[in-house]
Amino acid sequence: MKAKYLKQCIFACITAALVFSCGTARGVKPSVKQTNMLADVEPFSIGTVSASFDKNFSFDVATADVEVIFYPRKNEVALRFKYDWLQCWQFWDEEGRKQFVEALNRYKEDFSNQRLSTSYSKSSAIYGKVSGRYEWKTLSISGIYRSSPVIELGYRFKAGSPYFSAHQTKAKEETGLNPKGITESKPFAMHFNRAQGDDLARLFDQAFLLDLLGDKVQQGIVESGKDIYIEK
Repeated sequence: MKAKYLKQCIFACITAALVFSCGTARGVKPSVKQTNMLADVEPFSIGTVSASFDKNFSFDVATADVEVIFYPRKNEVALRFKYDWLQCWQFWDEEGRKQFVEALNRYKEDFSNQRLSTSYSKSSAIYGKVSGRYEWKTLSISGIYRSSPVIELGYRFKAGSPYFSAHQTKAKEETGLNPKGITESKPFAMHFNRAQGDDLARLFDQAFLLDLLGDKVQQGIVESGKDIYIEK
């Protein structure tokens, strides 16, 4: 409890000092705040979870590791993984993370009460849709492609077993790096059993993320030569 209280005090004190300095400085143009910015801190990994992806030419799935990265400057969490010869980053903002957790809880309730349907048309987006952000690159090209797909939250039966699923729909490519070759991002789905979903939901929790950010801020204070800028 003492450590947590100390982190909260440090966080609050830095914020108060920054507000005071901005209010008292004269002739200085204030910096532009990034939308949803929590702190001027570099992205950092917060853990790894397991998820399943569709196998090519099969009704089964293959399990893969997914790195979870927190971006304090945008209050986003990225899922980093390799799929179909691509390096991928799927970004979730705070509202999207909340929707994921709520959808997962509804799925677990339906699972426990035996209300799941084997009809894909009924289950694919039964828990709603999320506005997403997606980046990817091929192994042979250094440029990063971007799109803003919709992510459908539902469930699917794969090889006879049910999975909570986040199905990312195809979307227009936005950078124009290769307009003649790559014009859109491909659709794919990430599947989670209940334990895997709970692991990711824990890392999506905003209070958990802020606690980790407090650790980073505290570390930055004790390390000489590092300035940490906090936005409220």
